[in-house]
Parts: sequence; structure tokens; C-alpha cells
Amino acid sequence: MKIYLNGRMVAKRDAVVSVFDHGLLYGDGVFEGIRAYNGRVFLLDEHIARLYDSARAIALPIPLTPKRMAEAVVATCNANRVRDGYIRLVVTRGVGTLGLNPYNCRRPQVICIAGAIQLYPRELYETGMAIVTVGTLRNHTEAINPRIKSLNYLNNVLAKIEAINAGVMECILLNPQGFVAEASGDNVFAVRGGELRTPPTWCGALRGITRDAVMRLAAELGYPAREEVLTRYDLYTADEVFLTGTAAEIIGVSAIDRRRIGAGKPGPVTRRLAAAFAEYARSHGTPIR
Repeated sequence: MKIYLNGRMVAKRDAVVSVFDHGLLYGDGVFEGIRAYNGRVFLLDEHIARLYDSARAIALPIPLTPKRMAEAVVATCNANRVRDGYIRLVVTRGVGTLGLNPYNCRRPQVICIAGAIQLYPRELYETGMAIVTVGTLRNHTEAINPRIKSLNYLNNVLAKIEAINAGVMECILLNPQGFVAEASGDNVFAVRGGELRTPPTWCGALRGITRDAVMRLAAELGYPAREEVLTRYDLYTADEVFLTGTAAEIIGVSAIDRRRIGAGKPGPVTRRLAAAFAEYARSHGTPIR
């Protein structure tokens, strides 16, 4: 495997960062998870734009232009012969001191990894996924804004631990006001009467690239889609609930907190959107070659 590291392709064993990198010491950096389908990097421009927005929000200067960053992603896919897979793009603050002062970090580091994708088990896309609500709350939006896709993912990790300990693979996080925010690694949608609703970003949801693509597809298929404040009641009583994400794509939810959702399996809207998304993903993106 070849890793893009600060302008060079290096072997996996040589892809190392300093123990003084603020990305390691403090989670001080930003990242994107991106998919490649059928020899194309899916919605690369949207991912690059979100990466730079995240970096600006934490005052992190990226030493590449967006165009050069996109070229680095494509070059990494080519170097690893990735046509269908997963890409992790990371920018850290760089090497500094043991103190918090980010201005002691002189050179941000840019890392790109391209390889195989790890999905949920295939059978869950047919049967639906049981999930739970966890006690870990989503970070307050004025502490770490959810639109910043930062390397500090401890909030999500703690939620994932609760989910796994409860015997499921995913969970719902509530915000400090008790409203639905998102899953530990995915956005959440509720379907009722053929209409899609998903939490707004100010409730603690990441503005997911897949989330936004699904909302556009839903409108084209005749399913109105909008942001709306949701409670657990709205999820429990929905006709369908599904999750969206770069790795998950679209996966139906069969039960939440042991309450069956709809028919207890992916419903017709979820299935139709999943089929449309699969077709869309394989035909939209930046060619790798």
C-alpha cells in the first residue's frame, strides 16, 4: 500500500508522524471519509469543500489548494489501484510542543489513504439494523460545532462503546436538549407518510455528503425531504427509519430501543432510495484515470 504523505507517495511502513503532532496529542486536525465507485471518486468536490470549511473553522491553514488536494486523492487511488473502496483524507496541525498553543505548529501535515471499505454485514441491508439510544450526548454545538469534521472523535467513540456493549452496531445520540442529533457515524432519517425528515445541523448533526445527496434524490423521486427537529417519539412512531453515511450508504433500521419500526425491516421508501443511490453513486464522481 502507498500512502500520500506531504506531497510524496510512501510505503505503508514509512507513513509515520511525530509523537509531537497535535493531531495525535490533541485530536487537532480535520478529515474526510470518501468513497470510490466504479473508478470514480464520489462527490469529491463536495468532500474537499467540507474539508476546507472544517479547517477554516479551526484556524488550520491547509498547505495545498483545493485543486491540488483533489489531485492528491486521485493520485492515491491510482497508486493503490483502487476503483471501488474507501479514502481517508487527513490534515493535522503538525508538529508542535506539548503545550496547547497551535501557533507553535509550523507545518500542517496532509495524509491520504486509499484502500478497501469495511461495511456493515450485508444481511443487515436486507433485514434492517436494530439500534439503541445511548446516554452519551452529542457535543454542544457551541463547544465543537458538528459541521467541523475534526479528528477529535471521542464523543462518537464513547457512543459506539455503549452501542456495542448493548449488543448492537449503531446508536442514536441526543443533543443536550434531548432532541435527536445523529448516529455515532451516520445521519438519521425518519419517514412518515412518504416524507423524509432529518435533524438540522444546529441540533448536532453533521452535514453529511451522503445525507445531502439522499435529500436531492428523494425530491427527484417524489419524496419531500426537509430538516426538522426530531424526538425519540418521532423515530419510534415513524413508518421507516434509515441511516446514511459514506461507509453505510443507506441502511434501514428495524428497531430502536427494542421498539419495532414500521414492519420491522427496511420499508419501500428506504429500499427505493437505496437502489437509486447505488445507481447514482456509480455514475457520479471524479474519474480516477
